Formats: sequence, structure tokens, C-alpha cells
Amino acid sequence: MNRDIYQEPLVGRYTNREMQEIFSEKNRIETWRRCWIALAEAQYELGLGDIVKPEMIAELKKHAKDIDFETATAKEKEIRHDVMAHVYAYGQKCPTAEGIIHLGATSQFVGCNTDLILQKQALGLIKKALVNVIANLAGFCRKHKELATLGYTHYQPAQPTTVGKRHTLYIQDLLIDLDYIENLEPQIKARGAKGTVGTQATFLELFKGNHDKVRALDELVSSKLGFSDVFAVTGQTYTRKLDMKTAETLAGIGASAHKFAVDLRLLSNLKVQEEPFAKKQVGSSAMAYKRNPMRSERMTGLSRKLMGLTADFAATYANQWFERTLDDSAIRRMDIPQAFLLSDAVLKLYLNITSDMVVFPNQIRKHLMQELPFMATEKILMASVERGKSRQEMHEVVKVHSLEAGRGVKEEGRDNDLLDRLAKDDAIPFSLDELLELVGDGSQFAGRAAAQTDEFLDEVVMPRLQKHKDLLGKMDSSLSV
Repeated sequence: MNRDIYQEPLVGRYTNREMQEIFSEKNRIETWRRCWIALAEAQYELGLGDIVKPEMIAELKKHAKDIDFETATAKEKEIRHDVMAHVYAYGQKCPTAEGIIHLGATSQFVGCNTDLILQKQALGLIKKALVNVIANLAGFCRKHKELATLGYTHYQPAQPTTVGKRHTLYIQDLLIDLDYIENLEPQIKARGAKGTVGTQATFLELFKGNHDKVRALDELVSSKLGFSDVFAVTGQTYTRKLDMKTAETLAGIGASAHKFAVDLRLLSNLKVQEEPFAKKQVGSSAMAYKRNPMRSERMTGLSRKLMGLTADFAATYANQWFERTLDDSAIRRMDIPQAFLLSDAVLKLYLNITSDMVVFPNQIRKHLMQELPFMATEKILMASVERGKSRQEMHEVVKVHSLEAGRGVKEEGRDNDLLDRLAKDDAIPFSLDELLELVGDGSQFAGRAAAQTDEFLDEVVMPRLQKHKDLLGKMDSSLSV
């Protein structure tokens, strides 16, 4: 690493090498060359053998990865055009084929098709990571499906749920994200061989006015580049509406991750659930006792950046005048790789955290028992009636003690002593042990939470994971820092 100049933290700190390599300059130019080779092959196969010779194609293939970046960089400084600089550098390595490189094409033939190829590859990595996060959470939900915990609405104590049921909510959001990815995948088509403004005029000239051959060229080039479909119409570029929808899909993952990360930070404050904490990890430079949720905080920050990119993509799409303007170029060079790198970084953290989350049942029970006596009052009333008491009289007794117990908790910092108070009141027909038995561990107040968890996992999650079983497996979720 050159520490004398700025380095992109997404590369240096947060992301997997596999995603970094997809958007590397080397991979981009090698993919340009794949496009040029596919074009030459298709032109030859469709009858331009008098111009494009087999030996030319062989030469192009031989030097496909033999990239002279120094020559290309020097040429670009001279002519101010990156594609033509690389046409020149490729031609220097392929003197026989030099004259047919990029034949009939515009710069966006390589630019757009390459962008689409790289995005297709990158989306595959995102999908794989997403599926594995869902699998991690599914295992966690199953393990903790019956562990009753306080629910929260408005971040105020509410009826109990279970730890497992709570985490099904995160899975449900991620399944929506998976739906969006699977809806997006077939929309990533080849830009194909469309010519300068999308009319295929130069290719029509090459094929002497043969429309069928030009249409076949478009489809054949796209097929050679690994696409099953091609945009039926384009301007000079494929529509930037696709970029916008891709960014929205990735931002959706960021929003789901952000919600999970913030919730985990709140749970960490309550000391009921935490992200993994490494043996030698330092929580604070000043406060040695601290276990800061730094992974969740990082996940929040990266997700925020990812969600914010959507405005860039929408503005870029909306400002494409007619067949194309160049104001999309510089911003897309940054935003497209960043959107995928940010998604990669967020999911890497999500995988890391969900691989080894820590739950503290005793602390969960402590919080639950602070509130559970209040939640159990209706059950106590009903049981009192069964023993011959008046519901109205019991309601007044329970209300008085509940208000006093609540006052003691808030104003004096006491534990919730409602059950002790009720047991000592002669009007209440239960001993403390009987009241404790009525209240139980809280699970009976969690409704169908455990059953819902099993049903959701069995009927919704497992079929989706089975569908993508080829994506499941060990992934690198280790953090560099």
C-alpha cells in the first residue's frame, strides 16, 4: 500500500478481495478485450471473412491478457480517450489484427457491455453473501425460538416475544431483498452491438444492408459474452434506469442491515445480546471495561453511505439527454464499484456478526421479570375470579399496588415488587409462590412466537435456502480491522 496518497477504505479495510478484483482495472480492460474478440468472432462467423481473418482472431486471443498499461496511459494523455488508447495498446501487441479491433463499434460497445458483465458478476457475490446471512439467522432463530424476551414498541417495554421470533423479522426483510435481486437478475441484459446512437448504422454498412445479419450480430456477440438476452433498443448506452434500479436493490440490503445493526446496538446497551467480541479486542482507549458494538456501528455507517448513493443514480439517469450525454461517465466510475463494494462490506459484517452472536438469558430474564408482573395482572385477575373473588374489587386492589410498584421503580430505583405486595395483601387469594407460578418465565405471554418461528423457517425460509443450496457454504467473514 502506498501510504503517501489517499487509499479507498472500502478496499483497504472493509471488503473481500473477490469483489475488489471484479472492479479492478485489470479485469475491466480484460473484459473490454473479451468484447472485442466476441465482436470479431461474430463478424467472421456471419460472413465478414474477407475483412476479419481467423489468424487475426487467434492473435487477439493470444494477447487478450497481455495488457501494456503504461503504453495505454501514455496514449490516453495524448488523445484524451481511454477506449481508443487501449485499442492502440492492444493493436501494438496484435499488429495483424490491429485494423479490425473495434470494427464498426462505438466506445460504449466495450464500456456498457463490460459494465453489465461486471455488475452481473458482482451481483452474484452479493446474492451468495445474502443467502448465507439468511442461513446464519435461520440457525439462530431455531436455537432461540423459545427464549422469551421483552418486546418493545416505541422502545418501551411491551408484550414478550422470543429472541428467535424477533430475528425472523430480520430474515423476512432479507428475503424481500433476495426477491429484488432475483427480479433484477433477468433485467441485466447485454447492451450488444448497437452502434453509435443505437441504430446499428455502421454494422448495417458492414453487412451491405442485410438487416438479418445485423440482428444476428447483436445476439451472437451478446451470447458470446455470456448473456441470454440483449436490450432490444438502446441509445449510445444501455438505459441508466437499470443502474438506478440496481442501486435501489443494493440500498435495500443496506436498509435491512442498518435496521438490524441499530437494534443490536440497542440490545447491547441492555446487555441482553451482543455481537462477537474478540479475545484481544479493545473497546475503548480510555474506558478499559467497555465492549463497544463496533461491528454494528461500522455496519450502520457503511449502510448509511450505501443508502445515500441512490440519489446519485437517479440524477444520472434523469440527466441523460436524448441518446446520451457524458456527465454519466465520471460519477459511474465511482458509484457503481462503490455500491457493490459497500454492499459487500455490509454483508461481510452481517455474516461476521451472525456467525457468533452472544445471548445472555439471565439478563434477558432480569429485564423480563422487571416488567412481567405488570403484564400478568390480567391473568391474576382472572385466576382470582376463579377463586370466588369479585373482578371489580380485585381490579382496584391490583391497580393500587401496580401504581405503587411502578412509582418505586421509577422514583426510588427499586426492583419491581408488585408480586410481593400482592402476596402480602389479604384480599389476594394467592401466596407468593402461587403468583410466581402464575407469572412463570414469561413464555406463556409470548403467544405463538415459538410456533410462528418454526412455521416461518419450515415453510418460507428453508425452501428458499434449498433453492440456493449451491450458494451455501463457508464464506470469509473475517475482518481485517
